[in-house]
Amino acid sequence: LADDWRDLGFGYGYALASQDICTVADSYVTVDAQRSRYFGPSGSWTFQGNGFTFNNLDSDFFFQKVINDRTIEKLLRRKPPLGPKAQVIQVARGYAAGYDRYLAKTGVDSLPDSRCRGAAWVHPITTKEVFRRFYQLGILASQGVAIDGISGAAPPTPALTTKSGQGAPKLSPAQVDELGKRLHLGIGSNAIALGPQATKTGHGMVLGNPHFPWQGSERFFESQLTIPGKIDVSGASLLGVPVVLIGHTRHLAWSHTVSTAYRFTPYQLTLVPGSPTTYLYDGQPKQMKSENVSVKVKTGAGLATRTHTFYSTLQGPMISSLVGIPLPWTPTTAFAMRDANADNFRYLNHFFDVDRAQSTPRLLAILKHDQGIPWVNTLASDSKGRALYADISVVPHVTDAEAQSCDTALGAVTFSELGLPVLDGSRSACRWGSDKDAVEPGIFGPSHMPHLFRHDYVTNSNDSFWLSNPAHPLEGFARIIGDERTPRSLRTRLGLTMVRQRLAGTDGMPGKGFSLANLKRIVFNDRVYSGELWRSALVAYCNANPVMTGSNGPVDVSAACPVLAKWDGHDNLDSRGALLFRRFASRLLGAVPLVGTPGIYSTPFDYTNPVDTPNGLNTSNPLVAQSFADAVTDLRSSGIPLDAKLGKYQYVVRNGKRIPIHGGPGDPNGVFNAINAPFVPGKGYPDVPHGSSFVMAASLVGRCPKVATILTYSQSDNPASPHYADQTRLFSKKRWVRDRFCAGQIARDPNLVVTNLGGGARAAGR
Repeated sequence: LADDWRDLGFGYGYALASQDICTVADSYVTVDAQRSRYFGPSGSWTFQGNGFTFNNLDSDFFFQKVINDRTIEKLLRRKPPLGPKAQVIQVARGYAAGYDRYLAKTGVDSLPDSRCRGAAWVHPITTKEVFRRFYQLGILASQGVAIDGISGAAPPTPALTTKSGQGAPKLSPAQVDELGKRLHLGIGSNAIALGPQATKTGHGMVLGNPHFPWQGSERFFESQLTIPGKIDVSGASLLGVPVVLIGHTRHLAWSHTVSTAYRFTPYQLTLVPGSPTTYLYDGQPKQMKSENVSVKVKTGAGLATRTHTFYSTLQGPMISSLVGIPLPWTPTTAFAMRDANADNFRYLNHFFDVDRAQSTPRLLAILKHDQGIPWVNTLASDSKGRALYADISVVPHVTDAEAQSCDTALGAVTFSELGLPVLDGSRSACRWGSDKDAVEPGIFGPSHMPHLFRHDYVTNSNDSFWLSNPAHPLEGFARIIGDERTPRSLRTRLGLTMVRQRLAGTDGMPGKGFSLANLKRIVFNDRVYSGELWRSALVAYCNANPVMTGSNGPVDVSAACPVLAKWDGHDNLDSRGALLFRRFASRLLGAVPLVGTPGIYSTPFDYTNPVDTPNGLNTSNPLVAQSFADAVTDLRSSGIPLDAKLGKYQYVVRNGKRIPIHGGPGDPNGVFNAINAPFVPGKGYPDVPHGSSFVMAASLVGRCPKVATILTYSQSDNPASPHYADQTRLFSKKRWVRDRFCAGQIARDPNLVVTNLGGGARAAGR
């Protein structure tokens, strides 16, 4: 609670530092290009938001170039809406000051978290560093997936002559499929926005269920930010971002899901023979720009200097790989990457404006005005029940016609299979286009991006815009934004099925339509949609085939048949048979390509019935028997009983104590409450790195909204904090935290503690 914008940021920075200082400080080491200085050049870090791990030295070179190019300074000089509003800058300055106040008051040598206590890399921050972190998050789905490819790009020896096979690369079908899987980032979310036709109150409701990392700098932090008469918003934001990204005001609630749209395009360059740093553009040679970047690295003899030369073109920086898939720089061909979010600080204005909005029409107006959403869909509803879906985000203006005329041979394959064009960099005609209503050249304007208002519902679970409501499919948009009339994921289909069943009153709960209790229940009911589609057929097949051939030969699976038959079809803590079916489904679905699922369904996809197809299990496919036999082997070789309860083998450990975790793989298995943990032979699922994170169920009714939340991994990642595992224990029991939003509710909270930081903070502050 504050009197002005700077003080609001100050309070947020102080509070965040008190709970997550080590993780936040580590993120500033990254964007300051100093990981090699403190942790050594051969170490690595994981950009948890997209799941990619990068070498420290590659990372430092990348971010040092951002610093050398004065990228942040240039973006801050732009006038709104292209640059951040003055109030955004004030909040950022206050945030840095609040963070620094906490450090000064506590002292680095006395930090409560032993992981960074006394560490030289924990230091006061500047406003510029705050904006570097903002920049890092803005490019999460573009250059942020290719830091190694950009830092690793180097020309071949100029003296090399062109040899056979040194032309443009050709990706195998398996590489194309792997490229698609990796570009999906491994992050996701569910969201449902309800209108008056779907709720028992006649007012809007929203379920937000982002699936994000449980570890690292892309964790969520809960807060309520209030300046009386100016802003009052509650929700969650990623660490280091002092605005609410997912949450609610008095009359509006919203959430986000990762969009299928691409935020960049590779460009394939034709090089001048004998000069691998010269490329042809409209028939004329152009010299690449080169830039030497130096960083300090830790060695056994002290600090040393390492230098790398970056090359860039009209299309952007050179790149030698994309999400681990090689794009080799040969004597004749090379690749550059153009990033639509490279100049995007508009997203800061977007969230600042949404944090003060009170209706979905206002939210849509903000989306259209700022055009800053970097990589997510938006779903929202308001107290009048106007439910909104929109993917009005930053997307390169590449129409299907341009892709057809400008795609290289490689691009023709990736665009057809994945929707990602690889454009001809030798022609100016293949530059990105633009729309009259685009705030910046090169991106699609709102008139060519999908959005939908409904009085019943809209949903999204990381598939494209097409089926946000099956009664009103969105069609006719560019392929780079998303696909249409294609199969939806099992998680998407389960979400749509649960909404449909609730509205019809066929889900086993009383009545029809949603109450807040119904909304809370469906997100944690832990239904396994692949099990609902396949369990009966698999049990029958198992009974008829007690011995199946696995990857390493015949396996007696007869003992697994009754276990599967008795399984309750859920991933609850006490569900017996859940582990067995999960191993089967994970193996089977992991064995088929991302593009299509040939041969495992007995009924194929029908775009006129996209929620219920494909379905059935094609037991004649040998992958079915192999996957089931291997699933049985997985458990037996790990010493896990076939009928073990899920909660005994899926858990997290907090301060030496196990906390069992319900839920299961959202993709590909089709669990709405996505808990994406790797299987560890001999242990099961002993840690959860990713999944349901900040979960919000909001009913926008009355003078004060009724809202329940749960931060699954808890507010603090400091093992010494009382808030290190408290919400995790609640989540384990499917319990929620009541969101006390209005001033009277806060004042009556028996756990209220007021810390006055000065600067006019009010007595009712928090």
